[in-house]
Amino acid sequence: MDWQPDILGAGFEACTFEAAGTDAVRRTATLVRFRPGKVEPGAPAARAGSPQRLRRAVLFLHGWSDYFFNADLARFWHRSGYDFYALDMHNHGRSLRPGTTGGYVADLADYDAEIGEAVTMIRADSDAWDQDLTLMGHSTGGLVAALWVSRHPAVVSHLILNSPWLEMHGSSLVRLAASTMVRPVARFRPEAVLRLPERGFYWRTISSSADGEWTLDDRFRPPMAFPLRAGWLSAVLTGHARVARGLGIDIPILVLLSQGSANGPFWTEEMRRTDAVLDVDIIALRALTLGRTVTVERIDGALHDVFLSPAPVRADAYARLSRWLRGYATPEPGSAGPGTVAPGTAGPGADA
Repeated sequence: MDWQPDILGAGFEACTFEAAGTDAVRRTATLVRFRPGKVEPGAPAARAGSPQRLRRAVLFLHGWSDYFFNADLARFWHRSGYDFYALDMHNHGRSLRPGTTGGYVADLADYDAEIGEAVTMIRADSDAWDQDLTLMGHSTGGLVAALWVSRHPAVVSHLILNSPWLEMHGSSLVRLAASTMVRPVARFRPEAVLRLPERGFYWRTISSSADGEWTLDDRFRPPMAFPLRAGWLSAVLTGHARVARGLGIDIPILVLLSQGSANGPFWTEEMRRTDAVLDVDIIALRALTLGRTVTVERIDGALHDVFLSPAPVRADAYARLSRWLRGYATPEPGSAGPGTVAPGTAGPGADA
């Protein structure tokens, strides 16, 4: 593995690789890891004469038309005793290459090979791996993560979904209607761009170039997102249908959602305090079809990515995640668990 300094700066490294799917197509992906040069305040430390620290890791999957940039999330997991990794999937972020179609995938299972290779790389990155791996996904990455776990049982121990896109707005009837219209186009012209209204309301709430506080690279996370293509939307709708039938995942699952949604053709101030992308009520309902042990946390004032919300709101989100980890994650030897250290609320410019 060839780890190189990452765009996020000190403590972050990236490794670009290729993985071939069942269709034999080799796709480029990039694995990012957090390796701070010093022990962060609150991070578990080995004690003289104590057993070797239990090795745990978390792998994060970004949403559509997005990439990994939330350094605070990496710091939280490091303080909680986890090795942190994030995957920029093919046609996204660090993995974009000249001539590629940004954000495009024809089948969500096309991500399987690079996720599997990332898991192999994570295990090879530790000399004392104990098989305790958590998979975390946001938005479309949450849908991808849930489907991947359902197809690859017994690989990860916990699944954490941050506003996962599990269903279309309203109900399954909306999805069925959309599928009827999209699939003929997707079959014959999969990369055809669907002419739908472009709205950058969510970007406005998070980007420091607008009203938010997060520094985004517009090449990797364009304000209006990548063009929406028929084949991609058909792949997502197929994933939604699988979720609706039930995935039968047999590991603990945490789903974090905003308390409300605000989605429409015009900007409203409510979009600063709600999910401006998804219908969180239908997502909460669909979450119950994922598996046998599902916890749903509704966070008042949260944005679409709950960990990009204003500082008091994301502190609440981290506290809820810590509480869930105390209940479900394997504790460190001689400790009360990874969630005993309260996450900091430092902004995105905090030192690594």
